[in-house]
Amino acid sequence: MTTQRSSSAAWVRGILDMMATEGLAPQSLCAAADIDLAALQHSQTRTDVDRVSRLWELAVAQSANPTLGLDRQLAARHGNIDLVGYSLASGPHLLAGFRDLERHMAVISDATSFTLERDARGYWLSIHHIGATRPVPRQRVEFAVLTLLVLCNWLTRRDVWPLAVEFMAEAPAPSHEAAYRAAFGLLPRFGEDANRFLLSEADLLAPIPTHNPELLALHEKLVETELDHLGQAGVGARVRHEIARLLPQGEPRREDVASLLGLTDRTLQRRLQAEDTSYQQLLDETRRELALQYLGEPRRSLAEVADLLGFVDQSNLFRACRRWFGMPPGQYRQQLRA
Repeated sequence: MTTQRSSSAAWVRGILDMMATEGLAPQSLCAAADIDLAALQHSQTRTDVDRVSRLWELAVAQSANPTLGLDRQLAARHGNIDLVGYSLASGPHLLAGFRDLERHMAVISDATSFTLERDARGYWLSIHHIGATRPVPRQRVEFAVLTLLVLCNWLTRRDVWPLAVEFMAEAPAPSHEAAYRAAFGLLPRFGEDANRFLLSEADLLAPIPTHNPELLALHEKLVETELDHLGQAGVGARVRHEIARLLPQGEPRREDVASLLGLTDRTLQRRLQAEDTSYQQLLDETRRELALQYLGEPRRSLAEVADLLGFVDQSNLFRACRRWFGMPPGQYRQQLRA
């Protein structure tokens, strides 16, 4: 089974509004990217992840602007996270909200995973795109990261600047460095293993002025309802999230994932069986989705792809790719490029 990953209508509308502000024509962009512009006016519409990437490719090419969207004001005005934003605004502080966002991100885009990771200086906030069959443009990633960052300013009503920013993309041309410094307050590091930024614990624990426990409960219930509608509320979706997060450290054991979810191994097996799936099936599906993404990134060697997928050696990657795609990984990578 292949999961059809997608982004919400609100998020895609925001991207199109940003592009229109930059002088581009949403109608022609959507037509070329095979996106139904009229359908985006309906809140339940979802847009395939590859079409969103195609939209960015076309917009960057038409604008001749390799830093399209890398503007704090544009990200603040057009980064539309809709229902999830209301939930964040009702919470006590950023840390609590972002812990919820690890699960709630699927409402915005189930093609994007979000994780928090403790650091001696604070927390890393990471995003990673999954389920794509074409490379994800750097501008799409940078706009998403910047949107999360400026959201912190809006929620806390204070200036929040990152201690560090890292991107997987290669370093931009020197003439574009000023745009990155203006957006993030520093020059990010490029060619890294993740797309992420580091915030201090003090910033993450700063109170949110609009905190309201009653509204928080209401908004979280609405988000959970939306997750259920998307099929993301079950334990299987949570297992896939943990698998994707843990794979770079090696193949995660079922009992370890169960423990992270606060379940016994037996309870996890029983709940997955009730959802007509198994841990091994979820592990294989998650690896396949991530393989699509990693093989679309030319800078990654096949050995690195095998490591990121938690395989003990490349031979396992070769066997898996023959089963998934009917060909070895190198040949499939050539096909993706073509």
